[in-house]
Amino acid sequence: MNFEEPLEMAQWWRRLTPATQQWLIDNNGDAVPKSIIREIVDVGGSIASEAWWSGETDSNGYHFSDDAIDWIEAVGNGESPDR
Repeated sequence: MNFEEPLEMAQWWRRLTPATQQWLIDNNGDAVPKSIIREIVDVGGSIASEAWWSGETDSNGYHFSDDAIDWIEAVGNGESPDR
């Protein structure tokens, strides 16, 4: 069996469609729709991983970690995030 490590956020982020990237920037901190979760997984991300950006699922849906929210905010501001 081949158990590949999930991609880092910066790696899978570049593979998302521009529309998905913009939705995540515009709705940063909100619950992530299943269609976007599916796209993240399809491009190599894993929301179920122990990665620093992986968050939690609650009654409203999946939410990125606080560090990931900060990362997305930095990208949205045209900055280069540390990770």
